[in-house]
Amino acid sequence: MNILYLVFGENQQNHAQAYFSICSFLSQTEISDRVYMMTDSPDFYKKLGDKVQILPISQEQLSDWQGEYQFFWRAKIKAIEYVCGLHPDESVLYLDTDTFLFGDIRLLRKALENPVMHLNEGNLSALKSKTEKLMWEQTGNQSFGGITINHAMWNAGVVGIPASKGLSITQLALNICDDMLAKDVTRRLIEQFALSVALFENGNLSPVSKFIGHYWSNKEEWNVEIQKLMADSFLKNSSLADDIETIGHYDFRKIAIHKRTPNTQRRLRKLIKKWFPSEDKGFV
Repeated sequence: MNILYLVFGENQQNHAQAYFSICSFLSQTEISDRVYMMTDSPDFYKKLGDKVQILPISQEQLSDWQGEYQFFWRAKIKAIEYVCGLHPDESVLYLDTDTFLFGDIRLLRKALENPVMHLNEGNLSALKSKTEKLMWEQTGNQSFGGITINHAMWNAGVVGIPASKGLSITQLALNICDDMLAKDVTRRLIEQFALSVALFENGNLSPVSKFIGHYWSNKEEWNVEIQKLMADSFLKNSSLADDIETIGHYDFRKIAIHKRTPNTQRRLRKLIKKWFPSEDKGFV
């Protein structure tokens, strides 16, 4: 199994999330498994040593992967395609940084005999957000990449490609993505839906949420917890082996992976910051 992360920029929270996720996998991986980190900030991963293979990526490469329409998340499909090209006869598991392994990796490997994604969010035609409703209006029962669209939207925080199908799946996903961009489909979820359709069309697509946690809707609490673990590791001068042991035995039930914050609350926070800015500052 080839595990892939894709991280851009110097936001330390994203890289700390990736370190936490990688350690959760290293606590169960075997010698035959590989972990790839595709990034423009390789210095953040020196502690991982030879446990991770760094794939440096430049802004020029990123721009090329964004394609004719310069869609940022098209690069996610291209990154998966790249690693599938390195190992066409082996499975590839792409992970967002805000994930962790809490289930049995042996069962995960078994699941990867077919395409997997994190979970099924429901048929696009039935989803309720403004973006999803608009996307259905723009794509429903129409052809993109040679496929008539009447599919479910799957969460793409995890994308698992079975052995020998990587290049055909990623090429179909790119064709669907590019067709949607060419027809000016609303952009926000295009790569996610393109992968959902391409994987569904190439096997018995199944969820892996019972093995992998994805805390995309509660990053605030998880970031605080991960920063505590990173600070503890630094202050105790812990080795990589120590960190893998700690995270491998971490109680992943401590913090919710899903948390719904009402839009009204978000808007009020922004208004409060705007109306009552911090002005009483002092410097040495």
